[in-house]
Amino acid sequence: MNVTTQSEKVTSVDYKSRTPEYYLSTIAPQVLQSLSSEQLLELRRVIDSAIPKPAPKIVDLRFVVDLLFSRFYVVLFIGKDRRSQPRKHVPEKVTKIGNTIAATIILIALNLTISVFLVLTGYLVKSAIGINLLPGHFPQLIKHFFSSM
Repeated sequence: MNVTTQSEKVTSVDYKSRTPEYYLSTIAPQVLQSLSSEQLLELRRVIDSAIPKPAPKIVDLRFVVDLLFSRFYVVLFIGKDRRSQPRKHVPEKVTKIGNTIAATIILIALNLTISVFLVLTGYLVKSAIGINLLPGHFPQLIKHFFSSM
């Protein structure tokens, strides 16, 4: 006997392809038949407005950081704010200050990481080409140190 429950129906369709009709099909048939056409139309409208619609983003960065003891995921979206309603919860002043400090630290760390990467890449390219800006500097000192041992 092949019996599918409503919860199995809900998980069988890809989340992104769900429509108001999909959600209405999960309602018990006797309840669905008891709705007037006006109620059904309004229910479709509400469900359609509740389904998230993807917005274009300038930056969509997602990655996972694996540590020895746990795993974290990082998501960064930058795009136009298309939310229709203001927040019901107004953050406290301490929260705003904490968020500002955290964002500043993250931006400084990101800036330093990119800067170090660019400087090291430039140094490696310079070394590969054979340009020696400071004769007798670091590589020669290391060679001299190891040869004298």
